[in-house]
Amino acid sequence: MSNRTVKYTAGEIGRLRIVKDFLPRPDDLVLREDNVKVTLSLSRRSLDFFKREAKRRRVPYQRMIRALVDTYAERQGAGRKS
Repeated sequence: MSNRTVKYTAGEIGRLRIVKDFLPRPDDLVLREDNVKVTLSLSRRSLDFFKREAKRRRVPYQRMIRALVDTYAERQGAGRKS
């Protein structure tokens, strides 16, 4: 990479064209799910496992548990009609 700095202070830039804003709003980037709070008792061994693994991956341990339950429910419910 060159250390030279190019300054565009002299001369014309040329013909300009306004581009429509195509980026989504920040609110549209955050996907929200319909979550329900529950109380769940886990063994100390299970909780320690999730906390340890979540810490290694720098994510909340509750999110890991929720993802596990969601994956299980999706796979068990695949092909079944309610």
